[in-house]
Order: sequence, then structure tokens, then C-alpha cells
Amino acid sequence: MSSIEKPFSQACENNKRPILAVLSRVFQNATHILEIGSGTGQHGVFLADNLPHANWYTSDQEHYHAGINAWLSDNPISNLHSPICFKVGENPFPSLPIDNIFTANTAHIMQKDEVKLLMQLVSAHLPSHGYFCQYGPFTVQGKFNSQSNYDFHHSLIERGFGGYRDIEELTAWAPALELKEVIDMPANNMMLVWMKRSTG
Repeated sequence: MSSIEKPFSQACENNKRPILAVLSRVFQNATHILEIGSGTGQHGVFLADNLPHANWYTSDQEHYHAGINAWLSDNPISNLHSPICFKVGENPFPSLPIDNIFTANTAHIMQKDEVKLLMQLVSAHLPSHGYFCQYGPFTVQGKFNSQSNYDFHHSLIERGFGGYRDIEELTAWAPALELKEVIDMPANNMMLVWMKRSTG
């Protein structure tokens, strides 16, 4: 057992199965998946356990590592790897043989310039035809899909976070990525499924 209390996110618990339903299809041929912003570590444990064909690499800012490691310690899974220190704009992009990338509920917390850099980094480091699955709340042509999302966006701004990003701006920031699917998910979230265009 881990020596520290594991952090817990109810949202992770609620959305893990709908997320798995998408990833089990999109990542069916994956071998090395990088999770950006692993947070509590709950997604990593659940998804790695249910995608045993792929190595799952957790990553986040250093102060999240103890919580992630607590989950990993209590759930030893052979294809699940200890967190890599990665904060966009501060740390170099993880040096791994990745072919797919996943992130959940990060874009609306990060600042706009950080999200732009994230899209550029993902675009640069994904191999041709690799997938980037991006889960969370987004706007479409400047419109919110619920009043609760509108309210949450403005509360994020007031607290110093970046707020919701629009799918159109994400697309503009990463022209080497093709948006293949926009999937409606629970609690007014979406899964954006991006594919790296062929580089030749």
C-alpha cells in the first residue's frame, strides 16, 4: 500500500468508462501512449488496465507525482509507467517512442499560450497517422453547449485560469493535425479525436 492518501476525483470516476469506450477503438493499434496532465492518476490506472496492449506513460507537474505514484503503488499494472515531469512551456516534451497521446480536462485550466504550445508540441511529436484524443469542455464557433459550461468558463477566468478554448482556434494552432471526430461525452464534455497528417 502507498504511504500517502490517494487523491480522488469524482469526475474521473464518472467519465472513465465513456472515455475508455472511445480510446479502446481509437487506440486499438497503439503501442506507446502518453497521457498529458495525469492529475490524480485515476485515468492512468483504469485506462492502462483496460488497454493492456499498450504502454501507458503518465505525466504531469512534479507536485502531482506523489498522488499519481500512490495510485500506481496500489494498482501495479505492468504496462503503466511512473509519471514524467512535464509542464508545457517549462519542461521538454517527454522523450518517448510514443504513437498516441491522451489528455483530459487540461485545456480549460491552462493559459491560452500554453494550450497553443501544447497543440504545436503534440503536432510536432506525433508520428504520421498517430492519434491525439483530447477530452474536456470546449466551445464551437464561440458558442457554449450549456449554461453550466458558460458559467464554469467565467468562474475559471475569475480564478486566473485560461478558460474554455474554441475548437476552431485549436485547429488553427495545429495545421498538421486533422480533426477526425468530435464526440459528445457526458456532462457536456467532448472528445476531440485528432490524427497527425502524413508527413510524406
